[in-house]
Amino acid sequence: MAPTVVLKVGMSCQGCVGAVNRVLGKMEGVESFDIDIKEQKVTVKGNVEPEAVFQTVSKTGKKTSFWPVEAEVEPKAEAEPKAEAVTATKTEAETKTEAKVDVESKLAEAETKPSQV
Repeated sequence: MAPTVVLKVGMSCQGCVGAVNRVLGKMEGVESFDIDIKEQKVTVKGNVEPEAVFQTVSKTGKKTSFWPVEAEVEPKAEAEPKAEAVTATKTEAETKTEAKVDVESKLAEAETKPSQV
């Protein structure tokens, strides 16, 4: 299985795609590559060193970086809010409201009980 190198490349038009296409097409050891302008993602497969692919693509003048590892995690898993975090935190206003209700109920209770003298 051929190693895979994934890069994030700042491409804004088909001319940018063409420039990346040209340099990768000439690079020794490249078996295949995929250029995704929408995601600005370039995937290269072959007998190549990641740093060599990075340097080759950088020569196009496009902003180039290695694809962040955490970005490959499914977005769905990241987007789900944690129920515990959402429900466990009370706002200051909620806490004050609860305290006020508690005091009012104790006052009402005291008024209905006969006083012991």
